Amino acid sequence: MEKRLRSSLKSSAEDFLSSAVNLTLKSSKPTLKSLIHSISPSSPLSSTLPPCLHRSISNSIISFKNQPTHPETDPSHSPPAKRTKRSTRNSKPRDSPQNNSNEYLRVLAHIAGLCLSHPRNTFPHSDLIPAVRSLHDNLILFESDPGLSNEIACLCEEWWKQNLPEKETLISQTLPFLLSKSLTLKKKVDAHRVYSLREAFNFFDFEDESIEDLKLLLIRCVIEPLYLKTEEGKRFVAFTFGLSLQLLKECLAMIKAQIPFGRKSMLEAYGEIVFKGWKGVEGDLKMEIEDGFLMSLVEGAIHASSKGLGSSIRRVLGGFINQRTVDGVEKLLFRLAEPVIFRSLQVANSNVRQNALHLLLDLFPFEDPDATKEAKDTLLDKQFFLLERLLMDDCPDVRVIAVEGCCRILHLFWEIIPSSTITKVITKIIDEMAYDKCNEVRLSTLNGIIYLLGNPQSHEILKVLLPRLGHLMLDNILSVRAAMVDVLLLLKDIRTFQFNKVVDLEVLLNTLANDQSPVAQKITRLLMPSYFPAKLAIEEACNRCATLMKRSPLAGARFCEFALREGASRKSLMELVKVFISLVLSNSKLDVAQIEGLLVASANLCSSLADEQSQQDTLKELFSGDRVKCLFALASTVQAKASVFDILSTIASDSVAELLGDCMGIITDCSDLSKNLEKQAEVRSCQKLLLSCDAFDNMFEALTRLLQKTAYRCHIKFDTEVPKQNVSSVKRKRLKSSKKNSVKWKHVSGKKSSNFEDDYSVAIGVSWQIKDMLSSEDTRKVMLGSQALELPFLALKVISEVSILHCEYYDYMDPYPLLAYTALALQMALQNVNISTVTDYATKENDRTDSSGSIAEASYAFDFS
Repeated sequence: MEKRLRSSLKSSAEDFLSSAVNLTLKSSKPTLKSLIHSISPSSPLSSTLPPCLHRSISNSIISFKNQPTHPETDPSHSPPAKRTKRSTRNSKPRDSPQNNSNEYLRVLAHIAGLCLSHPRNTFPHSDLIPAVRSLHDNLILFESDPGLSNEIACLCEEWWKQNLPEKETLISQTLPFLLSKSLTLKKKVDAHRVYSLREAFNFFDFEDESIEDLKLLLIRCVIEPLYLKTEEGKRFVAFTFGLSLQLLKECLAMIKAQIPFGRKSMLEAYGEIVFKGWKGVEGDLKMEIEDGFLMSLVEGAIHASSKGLGSSIRRVLGGFINQRTVDGVEKLLFRLAEPVIFRSLQVANSNVRQNALHLLLDLFPFEDPDATKEAKDTLLDKQFFLLERLLMDDCPDVRVIAVEGCCRILHLFWEIIPSSTITKVITKIIDEMAYDKCNEVRLSTLNGIIYLLGNPQSHEILKVLLPRLGHLMLDNILSVRAAMVDVLLLLKDIRTFQFNKVVDLEVLLNTLANDQSPVAQKITRLLMPSYFPAKLAIEEACNRCATLMKRSPLAGARFCEFALREGASRKSLMELVKVFISLVLSNSKLDVAQIEGLLVASANLCSSLADEQSQQDTLKELFSGDRVKCLFALASTVQAKASVFDILSTIASDSVAELLGDCMGIITDCSDLSKNLEKQAEVRSCQKLLLSCDAFDNMFEALTRLLQKTAYRCHIKFDTEVPKQNVSSVKRKRLKSSKKNSVKWKHVSGKKSSNFEDDYSVAIGVSWQIKDMLSSEDTRKVMLGSQALELPFLALKVISEVSILHCEYYDYMDPYPLLAYTALALQMALQNVNISTVTDYATKENDRTDSSGSIAEASYAFDFS
């Protein structure tokens, strides 16, 4: 191939071009480049090749135009075309006329580009321009061939970059093509190409009607993410502002229309674009941006109908506010905002006051750079006067913004604000806003103080004033208490402060013991360096924590709950468990509260450590044998016993058999359970322990007996109809005389002296347990899989009916049986548990069940002694 081309090149330019166009461009590119760049300026080809190239291009274009766009077919007789395979779809035969013309033009355009890029400028540009212009003028014809179109665009682009003669004649088709390509393919390289040719847009007459299509492409760039995300894209959009006043108006109108819906990044990009555009224009164009667009933004930011819209407008204005050090920007902002902002801060509409305050805070210090020092000081005093007034505004939202805004201003501009003003503002915030009736205002006070502490110059005055905020540690709002702890955590890292002088340690410990987890965990983080420091030896750290336990047992227990999450090592916490258990079992003089706290803390630590097998094995060894008996014997309170149960269930200890009876006693002694929160926690611990040692069925059976007993009493006392239980036909035949046994129901309970009210109160406690167990995934799954599920379900149904019918006559009746019944029915429906398929669990114990399968017979099947 190379030899044939080389020999044709020696013959003539016509022969060379004829040989070249018969080759595919992809395979011949290196050869063509080598041959054309080898032509010397003295060669005859330097003068003959460009004209021949022009003629070949013209002939190929004429041939392309003369080709029919679609083959002549008779659609009424032509069958549907067969779907082509993927490998041949959208391809044409190599010898089709249209395909040949396109391929010829691709080769010829590439040759023209090689001539233009010749290292020794062998080919006169005046000879090449006719060929290049022919390709450019017909660029729109080749839009269906991206390869050919791009080859031509690259040729014209290179001509422009080299600043060659008549370059302006090669842009009318090239620029729209490149713009359209960048908007379609959305590639950064295409945006870069458009930006590199930006000066060429100045050659267009944007007042001519024929320019509308190009203007539409340019306006599309304003909303195209490619141009808003890339630096060159933003610069190009800003450049277009200087092309035409009408185009500028349309672009600004497009930006304004996007503000209500734009994302943060888009709005910030618009601010940057408008600022760059403003810097690059003069005269009427600059006036349009200032007095038209920016003035409308200032007014819109103040009168925005929603917080979101006001914030979006200010983001666009931020493109200028953030560049206020640039010459002329601060003067411009003052000229635009001064006529409206001070008036708007004092209007009756709180929404306008709020928006104006936001804008003032963004513009602070708001001043005329050309004014005298006295005038600037006067204006500064006016701003602080209005800010102090807004601190006491009737609208809570305005007060919130004013508090945080004042702290932000003091943080950023401490040096330029008079000390008397600083003291007055901070004192007002701490002494008055910290006691505001609005929760958000109190929270904003703490957030503002946190921000203000970032300026070291504020520490001296805050050291005196911060103790006045201590009452917020006892605030009735969780977020305020959490923010107060955040302030203390920040003070802990500042040497000049002592957090315990802001909030007393006793208050902190009391809050740690009783507050919700978010606050308690933060207080744990605050106290870790004092009561369980990682830098000290483990023994010393454990002693400090033991000291905390003795001082405030409940606070120490909560401290241990979060110790692992706040950075304590597992090894040190394991030692801490051993220390606590040793203290409980020792002869140390510990009161009941301290023993309870140590056991609760040990349970919390075991819960944190038991997820690792090695730690669990160590804990099992620690809680084994007689040690468990001793711990349970020492646990004299409900919470202490619950903690022992929690420890054993968490570590899956083998030493639980001797405590199962105690657990069962606690669970069945439940007459006052629904209103006793402490006992509820103990019952949950017992249930958890029984579940961990596979004794749940025994517990559920015991609870079922209690419900059946009460259901039987309801049947006797109120003559309630007993629902039928599903039993097999064989059992029905075997139990024909069951009604005779109903006289024995009075012997169901061993506690013959108990009355109906006592039994009903027990049923309330059982109902609470069933409802509570249904709320936990682990116990719900086991309960719904129980073979005895039908019995408590039917018993609850009887008790619920009695509760509904007779609640107005008996004060002791309670909604819990009904709540448990509906919760159980709902869960059975959700899990597709059908009581008709449940086995007759009761009859496995006794064959004396009635043919109707009633609860009464099932009750009789159990021994209630």
